[in-house]
Amino acid sequence: MKRRNPLIDNAKVVLIFFVVFGHVIQPFKAELKEIEVLYNWIYFFHMPAFILLSGLFAKGIADKGYLAKLFKRLIIPYVVFHFFYTLYYYLSTGADGWEWTVLNPQWSLWFLLSLFFWHLMIIVFKKIPTSLSVIIAIEIGLIAGFINEIGYTLSLSRTFVFFPFFLIGYFLTDKHLLALKRTWIKGLAILILTSVAVGLFLAPSFPPEWILATTSYEQLNAAGVGALARFAFYILSILMIGSVIAWVPETSNRFTHIGQKTMYVYLLHGVFIYLFRSNNMFKIDNVIDLFGLGLISFGIVLLLSSKPVRMITEPLVEAKWSLIRQRLNQNNQRKTYYETKSS
Repeated sequence: MKRRNPLIDNAKVVLIFFVVFGHVIQPFKAELKEIEVLYNWIYFFHMPAFILLSGLFAKGIADKGYLAKLFKRLIIPYVVFHFFYTLYYYLSTGADGWEWTVLNPQWSLWFLLSLFFWHLMIIVFKKIPTSLSVIIAIEIGLIAGFINEIGYTLSLSRTFVFFPFFLIGYFLTDKHLLALKRTWIKGLAILILTSVAVGLFLAPSFPPEWILATTSYEQLNAAGVGALARFAFYILSILMIGSVIAWVPETSNRFTHIGQKTMYVYLLHGVFIYLFRSNNMFKIDNVIDLFGLGLISFGIVLLLSSKPVRMITEPLVEAKWSLIRQRLNQNNQRKTYYETKSS
């Protein structure tokens, strides 16, 4: 079994924190320019980076039974959590009617659906020379914005728009990531990350759909320049992904193990986010408030990646019962030990 790369797991920990933190601060971006800038800055790289790292793990696509395992790992949890969140929102809001539209992903569940489709697309694209396949993927992402019918349903828009990141990740190796650790690249990374933040602060506000990739150029009233703007998004996102990874620790630490459990955090944190938003539990008046929300976000990451939570939710998240069986076996072994010792 191949040893996990601590750099990748550490990167996933950083990214899942930004996923939670981004959702926590989202309600305040319309009130404060600084929060809007921070939110957009995060969204320029955090999901593209997650998608790129997911591509790194797709190299077994040709293995026997891989697609069946993928269906179990992605589609079954998608259906389960789609039902769960639909029911949760219905009961929480007291809505008059019940509507379960499984073809329209609830909130962040789009990632599971798109991740499944990206693996299927890799089967074709891996047969094309690397550079050409990436160019074709980018062209598809650009062209998708011209078609109004490609939108939220089945997460088609995000599937096409974000596929280049997944494909690039598929062609990358650990050595490519480690190459980002050179001193001059780290210095350049700070310049890139700072420049994007300053640029976002100076730029006028823009619809979040530009970075969420959910709608067409026409629906964004930008049919003429939409493709150019999306291409700029691709360039900036790649630069930011490399810049963030350049500063991620490459050795194991006390939080590295969380990188193996990010799917639990991703699928479950919506419960907290909806609870916070529906009850207006927080506000941001100063930097201390923002720092406090950062601590709360990290606390959510720690809680949802903990073993007790994983043991309870594993059947839903991974469609298996290994942690529960492990605990039962440990209890049986302990019981047998004491019975043998007392006899």
